[in-house]
Amino acid sequence: MSNGNSTIKITAGGVLSITFVVVAIIAFFLFGIPRYKVWQQEMKGRAELAQAEQNRQIKIEEAKANLEAEKLNAEAEVVRARGAAEAIKIENGSLTPTYIQYLWVRQQNAAANKVVYIPTEAGLPILEAKGE
Repeated sequence: MSNGNSTIKITAGGVLSITFVVVAIIAFFLFGIPRYKVWQQEMKGRAELAQAEQNRQIKIEEAKANLEAEKLNAEAEVVRARGAAEAIKIENGSLTPTYIQYLWVRQQNAAANKVVYIPTEAGLPILEAKGE
């Protein structure tokens, strides 16, 4: 007959096993967690270094692209200047008022929504004009 009280018998091997588990847990908290934190910080540092290197490479590539664009813009300006010089040579080396007027009209056609003031006899511009 049992009286309802259950007893657990702990053997020496059981005590040794429990002690080993407790010591292992304590060792993990004393040594494992600090080493994990160091490893984690090292990995974080490597990731930040890789990100900084990537950002540096992006800036270098952007600078190269800007340099190339500036070189192409300079080339375009030289070609435009040569074209203007040839146009002046065609005009016998002088800028006539008619040619300057032609250049101005051509420039006005290229620009949209531009306000142009036209002087009157008194030298004052017409500020408002009503079109019909």
